[in-house]
Amino acid sequence: MEKNKSINDIKKLLLDQGYISDDAIAMSIHLAMFLKKPLLIEGPAGVGKTEIAKVMSKVLNTNLIRLQCYEGLDANQAIYEWNYQKQLLYLKMNEQADLSYNEKEATIFSDDFLMERPLLKSIMAEKSQVLLIDEIDRADEEFESFFLELLSDWQITIPEVGTRKAKSIPFVIVTSNRVRELSEALRRRCLYLWIDYPTFEKELEIVQTKLPEINEKLATQICHFMEEIRQMKLEKLPGIAETIDWATALSSMHIDHLEKEIVESTLGVILKDWQDIRDAQMSLSELLEKVGVTSKMG
Repeated sequence: MEKNKSINDIKKLLLDQGYISDDAIAMSIHLAMFLKKPLLIEGPAGVGKTEIAKVMSKVLNTNLIRLQCYEGLDANQAIYEWNYQKQLLYLKMNEQADLSYNEKEATIFSDDFLMERPLLKSIMAEKSQVLLIDEIDRADEEFESFFLELLSDWQITIPEVGTRKAKSIPFVIVTSNRVRELSEALRRRCLYLWIDYPTFEKELEIVQTKLPEINEKLATQICHFMEEIRQMKLEKLPGIAETIDWATALSSMHIDHLEKEIVESTLGVILKDWQDIRDAQMSLSELLEKVGVTSKMG
């Protein structure tokens, strides 16, 4: 992607890949690429944070390298790992060889025995990649320290062989659902973007883009319903992903409008907590009345 592309150009490129963006998203992507800085995206689950990285890999015609974070993630899974089995096999095969200790050590700690994990792999590629650090807030705080050298200097230090400088600088997207607060050191090294639940108009556009065959009345009612249900105090509010799943399910059954009985029987598509479903069922008549749906009429 050219650096001088306008915000509208970026929005169109994203739209060509089926992603409905806005000025804030397009500007953040433009600046992250121009400044060669990571883009930290926060927001509720299911609002399209991860999808930006997937779409950008297609826009840039490059590979997506994804590191899914979790509690206990360490350098072996994130940066690099030595192939111990291969090292042991090499030493066993060369027991009788006339090699000094230093020669053997230099050999086993070489590229032939080094397994690149996502962070190292992303900077050693000849062509710039898209690196997605997904849900970094789920990893332990200590993990962030592994990440900072990469973000600061685009290099990774491997104690046994020294520092590996980047052959190419990846386009880095870091996502967080705010399960925990991220360090100031990490935030300083990133540009920041907050993505909230979409407006009714944007969500309707997303549904109609993803499902061009969907009945217009059904799509409109679904998006109005999602807008209302997100006003409730639920354990887990449904995101855009749930909206699309629900719209896909109802459309596949050739339903062209909402009815109370249909909504009640399909709440499990958009709500993933039993208490949330129970609360929604208790408030269903009120919710549907705000959407303009009665028990038997659309």
